[in-house]
Amino acid sequence: MAKQKHFVFVEAACFDMELHWLHVRMELRSAGHGVTCIDLGTTGFNTKKWDEVLNLSEFLQPLTGFLRSLRPPQKVILVGHSYGGLSISLVTEKYPEKVLAAVFVSAFMPNHRTPPGFLLQDYLDRTPRQSFMDSQIKYDNGSEKPPTSIRFGYEYLRTKAYKNCPLHTYVSGFWTARTTRFLLEELSQENLLTKERYGAVDRYYVMSEEDDVIKPDFQREMVENYPPQQVVMIRGADHMIMLSKAAELIKTLKDIALKYK
Repeated sequence: MAKQKHFVFVEAACFDMELHWLHVRMELRSAGHGVTCIDLGTTGFNTKKWDEVLNLSEFLQPLTGFLRSLRPPQKVILVGHSYGGLSISLVTEKYPEKVLAAVFVSAFMPNHRTPPGFLLQDYLDRTPRQSFMDSQIKYDNGSEKPPTSIRFGYEYLRTKAYKNCPLHTYVSGFWTARTTRFLLEELSQENLLTKERYGAVDRYYVMSEEDDVIKPDFQREMVENYPPQQVVMIRGADHMIMLSKAAELIKTLKDIALKYK
């Protein structure tokens, strides 16, 4: 039997780790794997508010602090969902020696050739403002500039993010959702990611067939532009794949763990 691994889950902007990943965490732990959930600045149970997290360093601090605490030869499998894909990319660049693999679950997966902010900007350019429905979006630099923060609305969560999920999940998701900064200007700086560090770590991409937040075509473009070690398509999954197709996602994560001794 392969040696058990340590998974570190990094949630998307606004969302709550405890709510979304409970079943996945329990199943992985029952299989003997270690599991840690990280709430970044302004997400989940992290007490910092959106106007207190002004830069990437503050936003990522819970995750970078955890990775700094690891002692050789400890390595983890990072799992980033949605906006969390940008987060695990940045910390993989910073601590590649502590990352066994990076798994992108319906997530933004930047390449090392262009700043990660370019990918986020491309997504925002292609997504009409009305597509965010009742979400609260702030434009602190002017309405003609990119948005600076977002808090998802109930109808947006119900009809797009959680569209294939049970009622209680998106109701809970709405009440626990928080405002998160995009930090687009800082994410657009050059040389945030390099081939020698971020590019040297194994990557896996888990696609959601019915994702209405980061649509499958956009996911395919990211994969084609920066091919990972493996791509797994989960049929019938919406954006909240850990809720709509938990069993399939759990199997995928276990299969990835088996690739490493």
